[in-house]
Amino acid sequence: MSEKEINSPKDHEEKLGQTLVTQDHNVIKSWAEKRKAVPSVVETTDDKDNKSVGVLRLDFPGYGGQRLKEITWEEWFETFDKNKLKFIYQEHKSDSSDSNFFKLVSSDSNS
Repeated sequence: MSEKEINSPKDHEEKLGQTLVTQDHNVIKSWAEKRKAVPSVVETTDDKDNKSVGVLRLDFPGYGGQRLKEITWEEWFETFDKNKLKFIYQEHKSDSSDSNFFKLVSSDSNS
């Protein structure tokens, strides 16, 4: 799979349904805010003793994130960078509706 790399909020998909990838904080935050998603972690993975935030997620309205705990963007991006992650996502589905698809992968992996 070849993803289009996005390095600025001004960069966009070339065709509907295209898979995109970024590590740019502004791109990720803008994408999430457009969908009213908030930075979160899976609550059961929150490790206060080791100062680990836990498994990163985005909580979208109406998706029942009962096990998710909201955190700040600063905390979210600190963990994102520390774990050398990439944000793989779509802006739109092939039918032109907004897509909420995203996944976080290690920048060392060949997703």
